[in-house]
Amino acid sequence: MGRLTVVALRIVMVTLLAGSLGIQAVMVPLMASDLEGLDAEYSYLRVPLLLVVVLGVMTAQVVLVCVWRLVTMARRGTVFSHAAFRYVHTVIGAFVAAALLVFALGALLAPGEAVAPGIVALLGGAGLAILGIALVVLVLRMLLAQAVARDVEATRMRAELAEVI
Repeated sequence: MGRLTVVALRIVMVTLLAGSLGIQAVMVPLMASDLEGLDAEYSYLRVPLLLVVVLGVMTAQVVLVCVWRLVTMARRGTVFSHAAFRYVHTVIGAFVAAALLVFALGALLAPGEAVAPGIVALLGGAGLAILGIALVVLVLRMLLAQAVARDVEATRMRAELAEVI
C-alpha cells in the first residue's frame, strides 16, 4: 500500500472521526432539545430516536477504528495474518448492528403519522443496503482467509525447500 494512499485514507478517517465526535457532542444535545417540543402523542419517540442516533454514530466510529488498524497492518505487511480477522469480524458486526438500528428506526417511525410511509420504506431500503455492505465485507473476509492460508502454505513449502537444499 502506497504511503500517499495511507496518508490520504488516514486524513479522511480522522476527519470522519472528528465529525462523528462533533455529532455526539453538539448535534445529539441539540436534537434532544428539539425533540422536547414533540407533541404528546409522539413524546415516546424521544429517547429511542436519540439512542438510535448515538448507537449509529458509535457503529461508524468502530468501523473507522478497525479500518485504521487494518490499514496499519497493511502498511506493515502483516494484514495477511490471523490477527486481521478480529478487526474484520468487528467491522462485519458493526455493519450488522447499524442495519438493525436503521430497521429499528423504521419500526419506531412506522406507526401513526409521525412520518410518511415512504420514509419508512426508505429506511428499510437503507437498512438492506447496509446489510449488503456487511455481506461484501464477509466476502472480503473469505478472500482474506484464502490469502492467509496460501501464505501459511507458502511459508511451509519454503521451509521444506530450505531443508532439502
